[in-house]
Amino acid sequence: MKKSKKKRFFSKLERFLYQFFIVTIVLLIVGIVCNETTLARMNLDIQKLDSEVEKQRKRIESLNMKIDEMTALDNLKEISERYGLDYHSENIKTID
Repeated sequence: MKKSKKKRFFSKLERFLYQFFIVTIVLLIVGIVCNETTLARMNLDIQKLDSEVEKQRKRIESLNMKIDEMTALDNLKEISERYGLDYHSENIKTID
């Protein structure tokens, strides 16, 4: 009696190629998911920084308005009169 050999569906090379293809696809999917996660995290950080920049911009505008109020002609005259000083507009300098 002869031993019957089992019929192989795939050779070793074909099995290796299929496994390699599956591993490559899985690694690509994992890489894409990691990249998307990193991109989402960076977008969130950018949004936080933008809000901080906007807060600072508003603060700077507020301070500039305060400077303008303090250097107003009426305010300078009032302060000079309060301290008994003479008002000379040629001596007033503003720094921008």
